[in-house]
Amino acid sequence: MTESKAKTPQAAAALKQPVHRIREFRIEAAIWQHQSENGTWYNVTLSRSYKDANDEWKSSDSFSADDLLLVAKVVNEAHSWIIQKQQERN
Repeated sequence: MTESKAKTPQAAAALKQPVHRIREFRIEAAIWQHQSENGTWYNVTLSRSYKDANDEWKSSDSFSADDLLLVAKVVNEAHSWIIQKQQERN
């Protein structure tokens, strides 16, 4: 017997995945696509991976001065990817 699960907007959002990821070493940009009656647009979230004291991988949205050049590179690549997708649609 199968059970039908009703999906709430919150549950659907939790299952949503980025349409693209760009990673340079410990820095990652996740690109999220959104749709509305006005069209498609994108948001970008940034994160930094690190290992904690227990040697477990964690993620942070805080960056040190040493991370900033990689952040700039990843953000530039994310911008280029988004512009390319927008041009493909037009």
